[in-house]
Amino acid sequence: MTDVANSMLTAQTNTGSLDLRPSPRALELEQALVEFMHSHVFPAEHEYEAYRRNVGPDDHTVPPVIETLKQEARKRGLWNLFLPSESGIGQLDYAGLAEITGWSLHLAPEATNGQAPDTGNMELLHLFGTDDQKKQWLDPLLNGEIRSAFSMTEIAVASSDATNIETRIERDGDSYIINGRKWWTSGAADPRCKVLIVMGKTDPSADTHRQQSMILVPIDTPGVTIVRDLPVFGRHDQHGHCEVVYDNVRVPAENLLGEEGGGFAMAQARLGPGRIHHCMRALGAAERALALMTTRAQGRVAFGKTLAEQGVVQHQIAESRVAIEQARLLCRLAAKTIDEHGNKAAAPYVSAAKVAVPRMTLEVIDRAIQVHGGAGMSDDVPLAAMYGWHRAMRIYDGPDEVHLRTIAKNELRKYPR
Repeated sequence: MTDVANSMLTAQTNTGSLDLRPSPRALELEQALVEFMHSHVFPAEHEYEAYRRNVGPDDHTVPPVIETLKQEARKRGLWNLFLPSESGIGQLDYAGLAEITGWSLHLAPEATNGQAPDTGNMELLHLFGTDDQKKQWLDPLLNGEIRSAFSMTEIAVASSDATNIETRIERDGDSYIINGRKWWTSGAADPRCKVLIVMGKTDPSADTHRQQSMILVPIDTPGVTIVRDLPVFGRHDQHGHCEVVYDNVRVPAENLLGEEGGGFAMAQARLGPGRIHHCMRALGAAERALALMTTRAQGRVAFGKTLAEQGVVQHQIAESRVAIEQARLLCRLAAKTIDEHGNKAAAPYVSAAKVAVPRMTLEVIDRAIQVHGGAGMSDDVPLAAMYGWHRAMRIYDGPDEVHLRTIAKNELRKYPR
């Protein structure tokens, strides 16, 4: 057998079993979640949007219907499904559930306590937090009593390379002092946000990937200033995406998350599942866009017949279904690899999904907008808002170019000269 053939066989073997079927427990949860979406979430969307319109983009209070949905989801056992230690299911089983919540991105993830950035922060606290940190922050997050934010991206450097960050976290006796400026700190505008997980450099002279640390900063700590909320393609989300200044912010040394120098590794541990969860939810958005497209096509007449009878529209519908199924299989392969072999082994598949799924979702949403005509550009249907958010997905949690670089490096390692 040639070296190339050996490398190909090794690459195929590393994917493990290709049984991507959900467990019986996951199927039960999927059925319950679908029923919850139709009976409670979709009917609540109008109330949510009406509240946001009435208070205006600068008001980040939570629409009351969210708390109602949270109570109902928890009563139904649809709570903390993202965390295996809480739900008892793995990432492959969660894939179908997260996809269903992606049908209504502003409501369903939070209703089930599976919203970003809290899920990633809860994973960090679960993996690396001390008992005291878990009691103070993880427990209320798991209970849906507070929200949190993750503060890594910086305005002054190319944050696609996390080793670039300039925020300093310096030890001073029994405290740490934090100085820096961040942006895209999602969740920081929400009045329920009580804690920020901040990534900065504790030792700029250490090895490149051992310079960074993470620290827990209560949002009301003196020196923390929320400068502004950044819109995403002109839209201000309820929880906000904030620019934050840390000016001589002093917190106790016991607020350090994990160990000094462990920040970069912890970021990768956080972002792995977080990226694939975003992809799972994006599949749900693509499914909703396709459903909207087919409904519109069957009810709209042009040139003497429905749009659904027009060959060009049929082509768009068919291409969308093919693309969704391809992306779903890739996403579930990444999830299964996490379950069986861990985040590191799954990294190439997660990167591939992070590139492929948002691209596919945007294509499907774009086709749906086209079939809707002028209505597709308005807020009478959710497609414009969906497009903006999923276009942003090609940048946050690592831009396409970074993930393509990761994929390429992995391929090159398979076939050394």
